[in-house]
Amino acid sequence: MVIPTEDSVITEMTSTLRDWGTMWKQLYVRNEGDLFHRLWHIMNEILDLRRQVLVGHLTHDRMKDVKRHITARLDWGNEQLGLDLVPRKEYAMVDPDEISITELYRLMEHRHRKKDTPIPASNHHLFVQMKSLMCSNLGEELEVIFSLFDSKENRPISERFFLRLNRNGLPKCPEKPERHCSLFVDLSSSELRKDIYITVHIIRIGRMGAGEKKNACNVQYRRPFGCAVLSIADLLAGDSKDDLILKVYMCNTESDWYQIHENIIKKLNVRYNLTGSNAGLAVSLQLFHGDIEQIRRDYTSMFTHGVSITRKLGFSNIIMPGEMRNDLYITIERGEFEKGGKSVARNVEVMMHIVDSGGQILKDFISFGSGEPPASKFHSFVLYHNNSPRWAELLKLPIPVDKFRGAHIRFEFRHCSTKEKGEKKLFGFSFVPLMQENGRTLPDGTHELIVHKCEENTNLQDSSRYLKLPFSKGILLGNNHQAIKTTKESFWITSFLCSTKLTQNGDMLDLLKWRAHPDKIAGCLTKLKEIDGSEIVKFLQDTLDTLFGILDENSQKYGSKVFDSLVHIINLLQDSKFHHFKPVMDTYIESHFAGALAYRDLIKVLKWHVDRVTDMEIQEHIHEVLKAQEYIFKYIVQSRRLFSLATGGQNEEEFRCCIQELLMSIRFFLSQESKGASALSQSQAVFLCSFPAVYSELLKLFDVREVANLVHDTLGSLPTIMHVDESLQAVKLQCIGKTVESQLYTNPDSRYILLPVVLHHLHMHLQEQKDLTMCARILSNIFCFIKKNSSEKSVLEEIDVIVNSLLDILLRTILEITSRPQPSGSAMRLQFQDVTGEFVSCLLSLLRQMTDRHYQQLLDRFNTKDELRDFLLQIFTVFRILIRPEMFPKDWTVMRLVANNVIITTVLYLSDALRKNFLNENFDYKIWDSYFYLAVIFINQLCLQLEMFTPSKKKKVLEKYGDMRVTMGCEIFSMWQNLGEHKLHFIPALIGPFLEVTLIPQPDLRNVMIPIFHDMMDWEQRRSGNFKQVEAKLIDKLDSLMSEGKGDETYRELFNSILLKKIERETWRESGVSLIATVTRLMERLLDYRDCMKIGEVDGKKIGCTVSLLNFYKTELNKEEMYIRYIHKLYDLHLKAQNFTEAAYTLLLYDELLEWSDRPLREFLNYPMQTEWQRKEYLHLTIIQNFDRGKCWENGIILCRKIAEQYESYYDYRNLSKMRMMEASLYDKIMDQQRLEPEFFRVGFYGKKFPFFLRNKEFVCRGHDYERLEAFQQRMLNEFPHAIAMQHANQPDETIFQAEAQYLQIYAVTPIPESQEVLQREGIPDNIKSFYKVNHIWRFRYDRPFHKGTKDKENEFKSLWVERTSLILVQSLPGISRWFEVEKREVVEMSPLENAIEVLENKNQQLRTLISQCQTRQMQNINPLTMCLNGVIDAAVNGGVARYQEAFFVKEYILNHPEDGEKITRLRELMLEQAQILEFGLAVHEKFVPQDMRPLHKKLVDQFFVMKSSLGIQEFSACVQASPVHFPNGSPRVCRNSAPASMSPDGARVIPRRSPLSYPAVNRYSSSSLSSQASAEVSNITGQSESSDEVFNMQPSPSTSSLSSTHSASPNVTSSAPSSARASPLLSDKHKHSRENSCLSPRERPCSAIYPIPAEPSQRMLFNHIGDGALPRSDPNLSGPEKAVNTTPSSWSLDSGKEARNMSESGKLMSPPVPPRPTQTASPARHVASVSPSPAGRSPMKGSMQSFTPSPVECHSSGLISNSPVLSGSYSSGISSLSRCSTSETSGFESQGSEQTIPNYSVSEEPMRKESKTPPPYSVYERTLRRPVPLPHSLSIPVTSDPPALPPKPLLARPNNLENSSRRTEQVPRPRPLPRKVSQL
Repeated sequence: MVIPTEDSVITEMTSTLRDWGTMWKQLYVRNEGDLFHRLWHIMNEILDLRRQVLVGHLTHDRMKDVKRHITARLDWGNEQLGLDLVPRKEYAMVDPDEISITELYRLMEHRHRKKDTPIPASNHHLFVQMKSLMCSNLGEELEVIFSLFDSKENRPISERFFLRLNRNGLPKCPEKPERHCSLFVDLSSSELRKDIYITVHIIRIGRMGAGEKKNACNVQYRRPFGCAVLSIADLLAGDSKDDLILKVYMCNTESDWYQIHENIIKKLNVRYNLTGSNAGLAVSLQLFHGDIEQIRRDYTSMFTHGVSITRKLGFSNIIMPGEMRNDLYITIERGEFEKGGKSVARNVEVMMHIVDSGGQILKDFISFGSGEPPASKFHSFVLYHNNSPRWAELLKLPIPVDKFRGAHIRFEFRHCSTKEKGEKKLFGFSFVPLMQENGRTLPDGTHELIVHKCEENTNLQDSSRYLKLPFSKGILLGNNHQAIKTTKESFWITSFLCSTKLTQNGDMLDLLKWRAHPDKIAGCLTKLKEIDGSEIVKFLQDTLDTLFGILDENSQKYGSKVFDSLVHIINLLQDSKFHHFKPVMDTYIESHFAGALAYRDLIKVLKWHVDRVTDMEIQEHIHEVLKAQEYIFKYIVQSRRLFSLATGGQNEEEFRCCIQELLMSIRFFLSQESKGASALSQSQAVFLCSFPAVYSELLKLFDVREVANLVHDTLGSLPTIMHVDESLQAVKLQCIGKTVESQLYTNPDSRYILLPVVLHHLHMHLQEQKDLTMCARILSNIFCFIKKNSSEKSVLEEIDVIVNSLLDILLRTILEITSRPQPSGSAMRLQFQDVTGEFVSCLLSLLRQMTDRHYQQLLDRFNTKDELRDFLLQIFTVFRILIRPEMFPKDWTVMRLVANNVIITTVLYLSDALRKNFLNENFDYKIWDSYFYLAVIFINQLCLQLEMFTPSKKKKVLEKYGDMRVTMGCEIFSMWQNLGEHKLHFIPALIGPFLEVTLIPQPDLRNVMIPIFHDMMDWEQRRSGNFKQVEAKLIDKLDSLMSEGKGDETYRELFNSILLKKIERETWRESGVSLIATVTRLMERLLDYRDCMKIGEVDGKKIGCTVSLLNFYKTELNKEEMYIRYIHKLYDLHLKAQNFTEAAYTLLLYDELLEWSDRPLREFLNYPMQTEWQRKEYLHLTIIQNFDRGKCWENGIILCRKIAEQYESYYDYRNLSKMRMMEASLYDKIMDQQRLEPEFFRVGFYGKKFPFFLRNKEFVCRGHDYERLEAFQQRMLNEFPHAIAMQHANQPDETIFQAEAQYLQIYAVTPIPESQEVLQREGIPDNIKSFYKVNHIWRFRYDRPFHKGTKDKENEFKSLWVERTSLILVQSLPGISRWFEVEKREVVEMSPLENAIEVLENKNQQLRTLISQCQTRQMQNINPLTMCLNGVIDAAVNGGVARYQEAFFVKEYILNHPEDGEKITRLRELMLEQAQILEFGLAVHEKFVPQDMRPLHKKLVDQFFVMKSSLGIQEFSACVQASPVHFPNGSPRVCRNSAPASMSPDGARVIPRRSPLSYPAVNRYSSSSLSSQASAEVSNITGQSESSDEVFNMQPSPSTSSLSSTHSASPNVTSSAPSSARASPLLSDKHKHSRENSCLSPRERPCSAIYPIPAEPSQRMLFNHIGDGALPRSDPNLSGPEKAVNTTPSSWSLDSGKEARNMSESGKLMSPPVPPRPTQTASPARHVASVSPSPAGRSPMKGSMQSFTPSPVECHSSGLISNSPVLSGSYSSGISSLSRCSTSETSGFESQGSEQTIPNYSVSEEPMRKESKTPPPYSVYERTLRRPVPLPHSLSIPVTSDPPALPPKPLLARPNNLENSSRRTEQVPRPRPLPRKVSQL
């Protein structure tokens, strides 16, 4: 064995400081500054103390003190840092193995209680320091007197603290602190109350009157100055008051001076006021608590420098033996004097002397107070002209006892003259002797003394001359009986003696002098009981000597009386006041007692009393006798020992017989039974209380076995009936407890004799569940003697006895008390916990001591298997209780580890019994289940999770106990293997518990436990042919366990690998692999979910992760309840993030699972128990509210209609009315409120470090309001701080996918609305259209320009191609998340010619829209039209569309590309159409242009004719047949049906966006930006403003560049720099233009989809998606990137976008209904890369065209009306400013009513009529007929003779069903949705 030489405290200190060091740094990191600095100081202090210990120069006491300080600081630090409580004994840590568990528990509990509830101090001490007196007119010396005053009893309670101040008001002796500092000691807690005051009286030393001349008198008098008062309650709050200033008051009349402090306390203002000098007393006060000796140690400096001690008046509450005091307190109260022949009253001064028996004045025995040395004489203060002065001055006379006899006090009275001489004339005196002739001292109380008159020159030195005179009125001295002359003059004093040597009691003196008066003995013994106890204890030894002297003298006569007196004195010492005198009596018995024969009389009288107990009616006296039996036995034993010493041990047998007889009498008396609380039972209780104290006395005379047998017999004679007096039962148990705690029980021999009777009584009480606290204490004491690994035979036998007697009842008791409800009071609850803890520690002690033999005997004792079964169930249940976290305080790790060690040892013993007795045919499910349940919760205990411990703590635990989890895990596995076919009973019940065990991060434990799941799958497969139960349970438990923070990535991999390896050879391998894969995937998602949820704020990661998990539960696991739970978790996340639209869509998922039925639903989540109808109604209303808050009013309207139908069907018109009003309010909001259109961003997450649900996937995200690309990029980088932003938009390669990193690729994309009907109609306000542009979007696109072949420097449009990528999502946006995964990518290449066609189409549509808005006065400012016209015309003049002519109309191109014939024709038509529109636009412009813009208009007209000539246009009539034009309100339009149908919509309609991250420069392609440098490839990702408001606030920059610019620029795309634009490509500065060049928000730009191009079925889905053209594109006129946002239907289910169903069939909300669109045809696809096949749409109508008639329409679009002065500039010149507009947009609405018609080709109108009847669903058509603007003569169009048929006017009726809701064109097969019904959810 290695014994460390280092002190254990030093070892602990070193290891603790190391642990603290790490945690201390963490405090700094966590910004816990206060604790950080406090701990820093404590650590430095400990290190300093450690150095002192290591030096080794400390004394033993100092070393003890230092260790106490160290451990106190260690414990404080551990508590602050949440570390474990350390059990200590004598400042050193204890080893739990070296002491019993009950002792360990007591140590822990003692330290815990000490920590929690500090013991309130019973003693308090007040420190007073006098600083100064601040006064304006000092000049005389002062005396300041402090004392404590009880205003309740109106008396001082302390001596006085007296100090002198100099003429400046400062202490006279500042170098002596004891002269101006004092400690008022021994104040009890009862004296710390508000009516205890500190009083300060100030006396001045000087002239009689404050205003007298300085030379008037040389004699100094003591005169009143002032008084100050402070309640001690003011100190209780803070305990210290530094530099307190007390106000000083003076009484109005000097005669009230004696009670000035009372008047101030009572606030009798009329009797006092502030001193004229306005004085203030500066003092410092502090209150100390605790023992005075402890304070001396704690505040050594205070006592070292010096402080006077001021005592309480009289004795303290507890009188200590050996305390020597002889203090006489005299208070000079008052006097009554005659005038003495004078006309005015006297100025009386009292002078006091103490004169001894020889007539000499005693020197230095008059104490004015602490702080001032005693003096020989005292002068009172003088009251001016007062014959009835009252002084009330208290003095202490500490006269020695030897000088007391014969001494007297003399008081001399003098008149103090105020004349010049200032003489003091003696006129009388009084005296009082200190002791009377009979030896009694001056009695306490007030004495009226006679004032003896005398002459001024009378000599009082000879005291014998006046001592014979009477001194007090009514009291005459000795034989002096002559009558004295009555006098009116009197003098009053009060005396109080505090002496341990002198007495004022005559009876006491008579008893002590019993030999002088033998006849008075009987009377004195009787009167002894009446004498005050303090008088008896003062003379305790003398009194006892007297009693035993009388007993020796005449035992026959006085034996009984002496016995009674002795009993009285013994019981007197039980009083708490005299408790400390017991050692005095013990010392007397041991050293001074000499009564060798007294034992006979004492035994005799005691037996006489005991024998008569049962007969006596009044038993008070016998009670007194029985209480005193301890000391009676002490006297008996000591007397017998003295007798044996004196006689050599004679009469031993006789003495033994006497003792035996006495004990037999006692046993008989104890065995008597009485019913109820009788006098006899009370006597029995009194005897039992003090009986155990007798054992140690008997051991002095008898052998230990003899005494043990005597005690055994005596205790055994107690009645065993439990229904007798309950108080007696409690006392009986206390007696047993004291027996166990006695010295007798410590001996193993006697213990074995006493144990059966002790256990017998314990068993009875435990069985009745009575006095459990006492039982617990007794049991704890029993086990304290049994140390661990004690293999002595006696100990093993004791364990046998205890196991047989108490194990069962102990288990039952613990079960009983832990199942009771805990008491409510904190004190009761604490007691309850203590009892439980003690019983638990006893059980653990017993189990730890049990060996194999004990366990075997215990198990053999059970006669039947049922008994064994009950025992095992009981002990397993108790163990489960012991493992509970609340069993011990959280920092009791030491205790928990010991308990766990005992439990696992016991379980290992008992598991054998389980295997042997309860397997095969005797199998018992309940007991096996209890066993497994216990094992599982054992392993899951927090205190066994070593991974959470500090390294040092973990190392200690592993060294001492090993990893108990692994041991128990192996035992579980072993027991599981023994079960055989009985395993089926535990499947699936044990799956959850075992899964919880395997989630613990302990590799060995996981390796042991995971294979059990394979076993379960195997047995389940055998039983039912599948393991669905196993799967279901695994999945259910995984969710709850992982959400609690259990499990990790390692576990997922281990689970997967171990089980896959196990099932390799199984026949059911395939289904097993499927199950393992499912569970593993679920783990991946749950781990991701848990990691995401740790983040504080709600972000996309949290929401995306929840969506992923929710989808998994629905589609893969079909777990309805979990699915619904996660719906609500997602809903809460959305609400927290204020994503109200997404919240509504989320809640709609649950709503869809419910029907409008009356089926009752159980209480679930926050829903009460209600019918399905009520819950669905509540959900509808909540969803409508969220759609409203999210400004998604169109969806809210649909739900309003649905719920209104229900109300209508139930005739609930009240609610129906409310619902209709709500619906109406939503319509109002659509028309009146502005909605922001969000941006959309494509995000790619690449690399293995991303969570599973994001890893190597791409998503499209719906941005927040006002969120642009740079803000979105920053947000994503904040969410993924470790991600690397990719600098290009190209698809990453495999190395990026497999990288151990995170890569983010972000760029903006353009939404393509699915449904075009609403957007195509003219007359619909933009408020309505804005919804369809950005809602229900499945498809997004972005473009990338590139050059094919050789680039023509002169005209780069010849080789500029565009790669258009379409992204199709799994679900439409918005939906249950702000982002959805991209399901499919389609890449199409557009030829330069196709691109040119699209650019012109978009620009033409933009022009139409602006012209129409201008006509209908929607634009208050004509600037947008001006700028647009200028941009197109100016660019055309300087190049413009001429570049297209150069590129595509040349012979070379036509010959080389014969297949493009139709497209060339189409381009030509568009050019002509543009010219036609421009001419009409100029006409409109001329009408509205302001005067100051006329020069510009003229310039435009001139340039337009130049442009026409460049195009070779002379008259438009030649072109009419080729491209008839029709404008609403008289504006020109070209019929689109005549265009060639060779262009693929897929290739031409996908809308490009900008790069993931772009620089702040906004690339608006004005003509100036389209320079030749743009021949490098330009990125497809461009910046675009979002709202019309933003556009109208931009400064347009005019440009006059030619069409030589191209769209291809450097493809550099950045993803790290912030951008205010939509990811524009990186261009040189001269190509960077702000987005001010744009005049209209692309969302509000009209399109030309009114003239649909016939589309092929396979391409129709993209035909109507022609948005604004992508930047860059081969449009020579393009000024800036623009976008169009379209709408697509949305699926409400979570089927990853695969369950779009018809609303009429499923009732789901797909999208707001829109009118059907006309049948269209499309051209074949061009250059399609990776296009997924899509099902055919409706049959195309080739060559058909619908005629249109212009009609006036007024559209209200608040976003397009602006008076902003910033629009005063012109647009960029050239077609480049006519940016591509989406062909899916229009701001006009066609209707009948116009008189003008345009000739057309043959057209089939019927199909178009049929499909154009339904109006837009949520619009109010406010039509205002306006007079159309007439066409200028130059633009007049000839009217054909046969006008074409017009389409019917759209109906305004609401459709009856939702069949017209637009749906996704593609129908992709979807997985089976969840059942509609929810099982009671």
